[in-house]
Amino acid sequence: MKSFFALICLCLASNSFGQIINPGDASPNLLNFVASSHDLLETYEVKEAEDAVDITTDYWDTSKIRVDYGKDIKFPIHLQFNDSNYVSPISKNKVITSRYGWRKGRAHRGIDIDLVTGDSLFAMFDGVVRFANYSSGHGRSVVVRHFNGLETAYAHLSSYGVKENDSVIAGSYLGKGGTSGNARGSHLHLEVSYQGIQINPEYLLQFNDSNEVLNNEIWITRDMTRPELHNSKRKGTIDVPTTESEAIAIANKPKTVYIVKRGDTLSRISSRNHMSLAALCKLNGINKNATLKIGQKVIVN
Repeated sequence: MKSFFALICLCLASNSFGQIINPGDASPNLLNFVASSHDLLETYEVKEAEDAVDITTDYWDTSKIRVDYGKDIKFPIHLQFNDSNYVSPISKNKVITSRYGWRKGRAHRGIDIDLVTGDSLFAMFDGVVRFANYSSGHGRSVVVRHFNGLETAYAHLSSYGVKENDSVIAGSYLGKGGTSGNARGSHLHLEVSYQGIQINPEYLLQFNDSNEVLNNEIWITRDMTRPELHNSKRKGTIDVPTTESEAIAIANKPKTVYIVKRGDTLSRISSRNHMSLAALCKLNGINKNATLKIGQKVIVN
């Protein structure tokens, strides 16, 4: 109905302007109004297209924070964003206290954003609430499925502002932050996933005041979904492929090899190359207690 109304207004405005005013005589304000009308119509068309898609039919489970899709995902994954910005999940500056990556011998599959218990949390994009319940480890959590296939999970809440199957828009109130679950201090644990696979959020979004989506077209490689390849203490080099060919080239780029020297250990090599010991071992198919030989080649990237 809204888009129909916008279309009528646009047609009337365009016809009237075309009959009364020559393009060369049109004022800047008039031209801006016409341009804004076109932008408004395009926005409504996108929103109506999203509304026509039912994202609650496939693998819609409101009882679990993570859905088991039971199938292998083919990489690279193509993601599309209609918006160039997202709504910040908190209303203050985003201070990341822990990143996606390997942390204390375990996979940390999201990012932690500092907050004070009771701070309001907001949906980052339009979507539908799939899960709003307590989950072991994550505590009180809300999961929103979005129209491009992504899901965002907001964990360690102190209270809920939504329930399962609620429709939300970007900026909708979801609840309040807290320390529920296995949280050491109040913070928001934020996860971004596609069909059950957690993606390093920093390959998708800028976590600064700009709130920018890195690109409207992003191709996800397997390495972006492997926390053991990322350091939870520091932001790594972000190379975002915007075409399938770029993603394939990144996935197939030659590996960096280190030649073992006297006194080297796996721990020292991993630390020197800003990677976890687990990542180094997985890349090379070796045990963390393996004995190194001088001259041995070790893949470090």
